[in-house]
Amino acid sequence: MTSAETAKTLESFNTLKDTEDYLKFFNIEYDEKFVNINRLHILKQFSLLIKEIDATFPDATETEKLEKYGSAFEEAYELFKEQKPVDTRLFKVFKDKPKNFVALEDVTT
Repeated sequence: MTSAETAKTLESFNTLKDTEDYLKFFNIEYDEKFVNINRLHILKQFSLLIKEIDATFPDATETEKLEKYGSAFEEAYELFKEQKPVDTRLFKVFKDKPKNFVALEDVTT
């Protein structure tokens, strides 16, 4: 067991802050340019997946949770390779319709 593996505890997980920290913690290979563009969306999607995991598996052991969290982070990362961040509508700014906006298709001649 390497020192990196022994440090994988929920306590050490809870100290992670940056997208790169999570990627390194879960040993996920990543593209730095991709992360720089999508970091907030990846973290937001990951936080939603964590809530789902915690609600679905409340009695999971620490090891099981960390395995599920690792899979969830990888899923969040991969999601934005397939979809544009705006299409996922994770943030309020993308969910709300502007009040003073008329779409071109709503205008008739």
